[in-house]
Amino acid sequence: MTALEPGDTGVAHIPVPVVLPEAEPSEAAAGVKDGTGGVADTGGVLSRDHRALSIGIVSVVLLIAFEATAVGTAMPVAARELDGLSLYAFAFSAYFTTSLFGMVLAGQWSDRAGPMASLATGIGAFAAGLLLAGTAGAMWLFVLGRAVQGLGGGLVIVALYVVVGRAYPERLRPAIMAAFAASWVIPSVVGPLASGAVTEHLGWRWVFVGIPVLVVFPLALALPQIRRRASGPAGGGAPAPFDRRRIRLALGISLGAGLLQYAAQAATGVHTRWFALVPAVAGTALLVPAVLGLLPPGTYRAARGLPSVVLLRGVAAGSFIAAESFVPLMLVTQRGLSPTLAGFSLAAGGATWALGSFVQSRPRVEPYRERLMFSGMVLVAAAIAAAPSVLIPAVPVWTVAVAWGFGCFGMGLVISSSSVLLLKLSAPEEAGANSAALQISDGLSNVILLAAGGAAFAALGGGTVTHTAGEVTGSHPAAFAAVFLPMAAVALAGAWVTTRLKEERGPRT
Repeated sequence: MTALEPGDTGVAHIPVPVVLPEAEPSEAAAGVKDGTGGVADTGGVLSRDHRALSIGIVSVVLLIAFEATAVGTAMPVAARELDGLSLYAFAFSAYFTTSLFGMVLAGQWSDRAGPMASLATGIGAFAAGLLLAGTAGAMWLFVLGRAVQGLGGGLVIVALYVVVGRAYPERLRPAIMAAFAASWVIPSVVGPLASGAVTEHLGWRWVFVGIPVLVVFPLALALPQIRRRASGPAGGGAPAPFDRRRIRLALGISLGAGLLQYAAQAATGVHTRWFALVPAVAGTALLVPAVLGLLPPGTYRAARGLPSVVLLRGVAAGSFIAAESFVPLMLVTQRGLSPTLAGFSLAAGGATWALGSFVQSRPRVEPYRERLMFSGMVLVAAAIAAAPSVLIPAVPVWTVAVAWGFGCFGMGLVISSSSVLLLKLSAPEEAGANSAALQISDGLSNVILLAAGGAAFAALGGGTVTHTAGEVTGSHPAAFAAVFLPMAAVALAGAWVTTRLKEERGPRT
């Protein structure tokens, strides 16, 4: 699943529920300033002044959530039909690769001209990517469609949070964020069932080509309100210039991540193994300076405080998403489940993720936030490690559903808490840049760990399938274990990173 975060990214994500601090009672009682300097109305997010905008942008999030949960169910069938199981991980990581660039571009674009153009362009690219993937006749075209979709997703997610920051007073932002989080619960249950039914009875292509038609309604509601309430440069002054350095660094991250993915895949082939060194070196040369320029100093070594918060976000999201991407494929090819049942194994995750996010938002747990995040990462690691147990025929398949419910609860604790800690540790003038760093860490780790997992999967013959008596089974179960067990180890390392979240106190004087 994906996540929506302030200043995001993103996400695919992973987009994820965010809980923001509530406004002081005195502020709500007295009235607050809106984004234009006037006093905001005292109604809620569904008051006459906000109703159309709220319904419009929440509908956009609902569609993104439905797409994220539905595509995972249809993906095993699509990859098998297009003879592209060896490229299975690329179908996921291509989305995250291009969304990295889209996120940074959207932030710059929204500050310069307002979020409307970024949002409209992003939804257009998102829909075009879905259509390209849904009509693809080869796996490389399918992956290209996912890449176009990722660019659009990156543009949309950041623009949505700029809209929230500009169009809603501070006292209403927790409510609209809660609506975003709630938008993931229903798709997480309905999405796999609907996608599985469509895949089985109409074909997997309809899962992709059917969604773009649905964006017309939310756009018709939201765009006029965004033009009225959130258009123009930030602060109402002259348009801010693009920060060309950050754009170059973002492009470097996307290109570098793409080259590393290609190198990881090429390294699994006998005839391309040595050739893989070329894109690997080039990708590293692009990626390393870009990451160092966009993430807080000390992130790579888990320096205490903010750098560890940013690192933890990447470790948690990357390990979980990389593992989750292979769950439906494992259940379809190894246990013979239908796409519907395989997708349904992840359905409870949306509700438990929201529950974890709710638990961490309670004021009484604030003193124990770091301890709560440690417990969350342990749950994530345990869930990922338990998933491949269904490769043993005697283990019931519902084991995955139960494990994933606990893992999603842990993710709800960790992901939302990382956003809260980021805002707590950021000076007001640094909140935007630090939020972008959090999302870059999220998206980049998804790309790298998906590439690593995909390479291990392909190297152990995961792309080989056997057709027996009309059923499709995977011939190399160990390929799945090679994905899940290393990701469980990465998640366990994240539990250690949670011990580095508190800033060091200065010497006593």
